[in-house]
Amino acid sequence: MRINKKKFIYLISPNKITNAFYQDLIEVLKQKKVSFFQLRLKKETLKKKLSIGRKIKKICKRFNVKFLINDDVFIAKKLNADGCHLGQRDMNIIKARKLVGDKIIGVTCHNSIKLSKIALKSKADYIALGAFNNSKTKKIKYKASINLLRKVKKITKTPVVAIGGINSKNYKNLLLNKANFLAISGYIWNNNELKPKEAIKILK
Repeated sequence: MRINKKKFIYLISPNKITNAFYQDLIEVLKQKKVSFFQLRLKKETLKKKLSIGRKIKKICKRFNVKFLINDDVFIAKKLNADGCHLGQRDMNIIKARKLVGDKIIGVTCHNSIKLSKIALKSKADYIALGAFNNSKTKKIKYKASINLLRKVKKITKTPVVAIGGINSKNYKNLLLNKANFLAISGYIWNNNELKPKEAIKILK
């Protein structure tokens, strides 16, 4: 997986997609800082997820951003997405690989070296570690440290995505400690002070 230093953002969708979202997404992707976009909708019907997914896929393609689906390998296959992201409770990576073939598959490894090693052995395309900070998007069960990030970076060249409450005040430290990508959602979509386009501009 090629890593473009300028495109260090792994953008995750808001929990609810409104009509205004698509224009915001275009404005955000225009900034050329996003490598991946993950569609993460927990509460929508399958039909709605597919319809939203098709629209977003077109926008991602236009800006050369990889379009990934959270949790659901079948939706990723149906939409012919660029890949999928698997949590520890989702389908295992070997089964997922059989379904989606040579697509990108990333795995959540929380704050665990052991889970990271298992994912690496299963040939994950990237591993996600976190949460590095408190998050408004998800309840925090696992807290990850910079020390963990350093340890994982020593054992692999596979890209590492840092997740959890990342914003303009705390993102630099993760990049300095060699996180390849930063998973960001709330700071862009639920920011009380800045519009999505303004929020992403601050991250350099």
